[in-house]
Amino acid sequence: MSNLIRRDPFDDLLRGFFVRPVDFGGGVSEAPHMRVDVKEDNDAYQVHAELPGIRKEDIHVHIDGPVVSISAERKQEKDVKEGERVLRTERYFGKVSRSFQLGQEIDEARSSARFNDGVLELSLPKKAHEQAKRLTID
Repeated sequence: MSNLIRRDPFDDLLRGFFVRPVDFGGGVSEAPHMRVDVKEDNDAYQVHAELPGIRKEDIHVHIDGPVVSISAERKQEKDVKEGERVLRTERYFGKVSRSFQLGQEIDEARSSARFNDGVLELSLPKKAHEQAKRLTID
């Protein structure tokens, strides 16, 4: 036995027409995540952090032993002309930060940072291990 199903082509056409494909809710957007790549070799760690749309003056890196903290702020530019109204704003303005702990302490004096095309590149040399010192007893 075979079942025949009869479909109306206009029903299929109109089925998705009234569904709103994009949510236009006025909800508050969440802060974007700072995407970070960390690589290690024998002497140093290499960190690449994506910070698109942020000026290098608004980026701060703090090193405390093996802990690296990166913070950045994107400031809102109010460029609304007279007679103009903003219909929708989806870009994020505000602060983002990220902290992570590496496997070994960082030598802050030899560390360097470079910011190019929205990517922060950190070169973080490892601090030399201090050998345990044996004391002689008098």
